[in-house]
Amino acid sequence: MSKPFEKEFMGTKAVTKTKTKPTPNFDLKEPMHYKVIYINDSVTTMEFVVESLVTVFNHSPEDAEAITLRIHEDGSGIAAILPYEMAEQKGVEVTQLARSNGFPLQVKLEPTE
Repeated sequence: MSKPFEKEFMGTKAVTKTKTKPTPNFDLKEPMHYKVIYINDSVTTMEFVVESLVTVFNHSPEDAEAITLRIHEDGSGIAAILPYEMAEQKGVEVTQLARSNGFPLQVKLEPTE
């Protein structure tokens, strides 16, 4: 804190005290990322999986087909790696899209390491 500043104007004395602002400590960390994982099932069509990867995650059709094959062969596959809020929102979008088309597609989120 600095010294008070006095000033006289037309017989009136004014005292002004100034305070220095503390410098904030911004110890920001990169948000944790999560994998959006599609779980393979016997009902959801590969065409729907490709379509959802293209529309929700903006994958190219070629990349979407490669991811779909990986999901089909391995039982699950990573659709995207995103910050938690975005991953959660995309998971909800895919689930709603699947249910509205009559598919039981499941999506799960896992933290990256």
